[in-house]
Amino acid sequence: MKRHWHKFPRWLRITFCFLAAISIVAALGVCVCWWYLNPTVIRTDGVVYGERNGKPLTMDVIRPVRSNGLAVAFMVSGGWKSGKPGETPGWMLAPLLRNGYTIFAVCHVSQPEATVAEIIEDANRGVRYIRHHADDYGISPNWIGVSGGSAGGHLSLMLATRGSPGEKGAEDPVDRESSEVQAVAIFYPVTDLLNMGASTENPGDGGPPISFVDAFGPGADDMETWRRIGRECSPIFHVTESLPPTLIYHGDADTLTPLEQSERFRDRATECGCEVKLVVHPGGGHGWPTMLWDALSFVGWFDEHLKKLTN
Repeated sequence: MKRHWHKFPRWLRITFCFLAAISIVAALGVCVCWWYLNPTVIRTDGVVYGERNGKPLTMDVIRPVRSNGLAVAFMVSGGWKSGKPGETPGWMLAPLLRNGYTIFAVCHVSQPEATVAEIIEDANRGVRYIRHHADDYGISPNWIGVSGGSAGGHLSLMLATRGSPGEKGAEDPVDRESSEVQAVAIFYPVTDLLNMGASTENPGDGGPPISFVDAFGPGADDMETWRRIGRECSPIFHVTESLPPTLIYHGDADTLTPLEQSERFRDRATECGCEVKLVVHPGGGHGWPTMLWDALSFVGWFDEHLKKLTN
């Protein structure tokens, strides 16, 4: 065999070896990527945390084998539509899971069956549920992060700005818990529904987003009613000095939720003396291929702002 191999021209042998080496490296790279994106976890899908309009509210609990005792509530929402139990892919949350974070993928009843205001209420209910069952899942009830993208980012900021202590006298013990979160890391949220700026959803008259009028419930097409609804559902109007540390990634080519939505939120937070870090992704639209890589920064953010609080 060796004798036959040497019959080939030297340049051909070198080319063959080079291509073989590239193939091996590529195969190893694929294997490593697959391994990284598929961490060993303990999943409990479809945990019921409440009810809305006769339908159960569910979350998927994804626990790493080696937990760091901290939780991140992941808002499963795009266009205020949510997924079904078990649909949250572990690979999307691999960076957090690899670093020991227990993920609570919070789903909700999709609009227009539930209004955005009701969805915000249910996001609060989800965090209260997580906090109430902290001991069951081996996580700290005091330090909970929140994450999501687009509508999930919006819900995250609503929790950050309007999360509240529970009702001490509530019949349901879950409702006695706080829905406040202690750190936020999100992608391209809408922050001001009354001023959509250059968004393709801007109707031009200050009304609700063009494609989402029904999402805000009856009366949203009435301007006086809409101004009340839009203000209540816009994080930018509820920023106070208690806003938790917030990291936002936003593309500068996003036409659905333009970059200015995050810029104005950051500026408002700065006025209140709060920490909001805005990372602009050049050329990024409403999503981009390397978001998983950016999610590695979320780990660092939560490590800095949750872990240091527990020490």
